[in-house]
Amino acid sequence: MNTSTPDRFLIPTLSACNFVIGIGAFSLIGFLEPLGADLDRSPAQAGQLMTIYAVAYAILSPLLVAVSGNVGRRRIMAAGFVVYALAALVCATAPNFAVLGIGRILAAAGAGIFTPLAAAVAAGLYPEERRAKVLAAVFFGLTISQVVGVPAGSWIAYTFGWRWALWMVFAFALPCIWLIWTRVPAGLKFQPVTLRDLRDVVGEGRLMLAIGFTASFIGSQYVLFTYVAPLLSSTMGFGRDGIAMVLMVAGFGAVAGNILGGYLSDRAGWRITLTGMCMVQMCILPLFSLLPVSVPMLFVLVFAWSMGSWSFMAAQQVRLINIAGHRAPVVLALNAAAIYFGAAIGSALGGAMIVGYGLTSLGVTAGFAAAFALAHLTLSARLSPLNEARS
Repeated sequence: MNTSTPDRFLIPTLSACNFVIGIGAFSLIGFLEPLGADLDRSPAQAGQLMTIYAVAYAILSPLLVAVSGNVGRRRIMAAGFVVYALAALVCATAPNFAVLGIGRILAAAGAGIFTPLAAAVAAGLYPEERRAKVLAAVFFGLTISQVVGVPAGSWIAYTFGWRWALWMVFAFALPCIWLIWTRVPAGLKFQPVTLRDLRDVVGEGRLMLAIGFTASFIGSQYVLFTYVAPLLSSTMGFGRDGIAMVLMVAGFGAVAGNILGGYLSDRAGWRITLTGMCMVQMCILPLFSLLPVSVPMLFVLVFAWSMGSWSFMAAQQVRLINIAGHRAPVVLALNAAAIYFGAAIGSALGGAMIVGYGLTSLGVTAGFAAAFALAHLTLSARLSPLNEARS
């Protein structure tokens, strides 16, 4: 491990890069309707682009991290962002839905290299007692993207066209390549991971069950989150400005949740934190099936939902790093993959519920999915290699 004092701009750099990744990954949620209208797709069909990204990330991220285990972290992280920038360019200029899907696969590959390695670098350069806060800071960019990037992307897409939102992602990605190259230490390597490590982790049932909780929890959120724009349009009569405002409120909730999750994880331990988040979501998500409600009530509901959904990340990552040992990069890549695997499952389930039962079924369905996530957490905690309430 590199034991030198980390560059004071390293964590802000990693966070800024995750901010750009967050915009590219999630801003699509805010403009499914104009994109679908332009490409002659329904909102449920346009939502398949989230599924494509998620599945590609889930498959490619752990493989790419494993095969690049002997390459310096700066080089491979910069290369990942080059791929991400090119993917944004492909998406912005895509002539049809198929090419847009290819662009989303490339974006997933680039993000799938960068994000888990950013977490591994941060965890490896800072002492254990600071890991939860440092990891929360690295992922702060993803949460800020919910406050600024996703609502801005939605507003731009509704005002000027969805392609302009993707051009914005491309423009932001370019300086990130320079930041990675100048702020991530040159020659930085930890104990290398290999495809054999990936095979061993995948074959370790208890560890994969712990990683799989991420997919269960995120899946419960994306049953609703993927289709929140058409839901608000249908039930609340919201257009461009209303949807952008709700997404901004959700973004502030995400920031609060990110901070709260790191705080609770350091003080109460991962198990209490994650159990509490599941129970909060079980109570809040079904309320979205009761829309319409007053606008102030909606904002309170959205803020609480988003805060709960974003509070789990630091606790789950600390839990997995404690279990993983030197295989942390592979485990974090699989955890990041589980995020998008869960998003794919949740998006697909939400789309199926819309077709079968309508948009208002999403809240109740998501609530049941959160209950499943709680059961998954309870089982994985009992079987965990580190079966402790605080670890």
